[in-house]
Amino acid sequence: MSLSIGIVGLPNVGKSTLFNALTKAQNAEAANYPFCTIEPNKAIVAVPDTRLEELAVLGKSAQTIFATIEFIDIAGLVKGASQGEGLGNQFLGNIRDVDAILHVVRCFEDPGVIHVNETPDPTDDINVINTELALADWQQLEKKVERLERQLKAKNVPELKAQLEMAQRLLTHITDGQGIWTFRDQDDDAFIALNQEMRFLTAKPMIYVANVDEENVNTGNEYRDIAQGIADEQGAALVTLCAQMEAEMVGLSDEEQAEYMALAGVEVSGLQQLIRAGYELLNLISYFTVGEKEARAWTIQKGWSAPKAAGVIHTDFEKGFIRAEVITYNDFVEHGNRVAVKAAGAMRVEGKEYIVKDGDIMNFLFNV
Repeated sequence: MSLSIGIVGLPNVGKSTLFNALTKAQNAEAANYPFCTIEPNKAIVAVPDTRLEELAVLGKSAQTIFATIEFIDIAGLVKGASQGEGLGNQFLGNIRDVDAILHVVRCFEDPGVIHVNETPDPTDDINVINTELALADWQQLEKKVERLERQLKAKNVPELKAQLEMAQRLLTHITDGQGIWTFRDQDDDAFIALNQEMRFLTAKPMIYVANVDEENVNTGNEYRDIAQGIADEQGAALVTLCAQMEAEMVGLSDEEQAEYMALAGVEVSGLQQLIRAGYELLNLISYFTVGEKEARAWTIQKGWSAPKAAGVIHTDFEKGFIRAEVITYNDFVEHGNRVAVKAAGAMRVEGKEYIVKDGDIMNFLFNV
């Protein structure tokens, strides 16, 4: 289970610059003109975790395997993208499978960078993108309603009727100018079924990125504050960073990056901020497995039971789950290795009802 995030925004707000910085790969063209990104750019990056690095050293593991995040950078959207304007419509489908959407908002002034507005206007920028995402959902729903009406005439069954009624409610909801994130009955079985099929863009968790200049990366500015207010209203996350500064750190060693960040007064990199926001927004945690062959991080949903957590390693682990040996991260670090932990009585044996916690070191026993 890995996290995927789709990056959207208007042209020249810093999307591709941020993508290059986050992935440390110069494979997304960052040119100063609209629609320079023609094909979706994808990159899988490791989730930095100092806990795993320490466990790998203590466990004398031959390999360290971090959890991963897939970033997908698509072309800059413009007003009318859902209708095909600016080549935007063809890219919306590329982010239907992502877990969350990262919306980059221009919150810096620079007359040398072309933008659809003469001066930064976070409210307008956000409204344009969110409207296009909603219109894309509306178009899908309109076609779905037509299909369901035909199917219901041919075969009148309760499931189809419930889906049609839900699709019609959602269509009305979007027509009234609201994204699906404000729809109340998202726990309804008919909604869940529709969302699994349609992968609504406006039902996805949103992370706004206020892209400021380096002078305002710590304090923010009036544009960031506007974006923050909108994020708060929507219950979305917001991360403030300087994409250009992040890009300038690409290729620096860890020590050089630390020095650069210290000079800028930045404690946490943009990548780490986004990962933290993504994990919190999607309610994700990590557990670890540690052995001579490898130390590895596994991403799961908070609240998962031990058998379900075991299933991300292999489905047989979940099917044949017997019990789990559990060590807390702090206990492993204190005692130094699994043998010492066990000798100290700090290793627990847990059954099927155990809820895995962030930082647990797990060893699953199973039989298929």
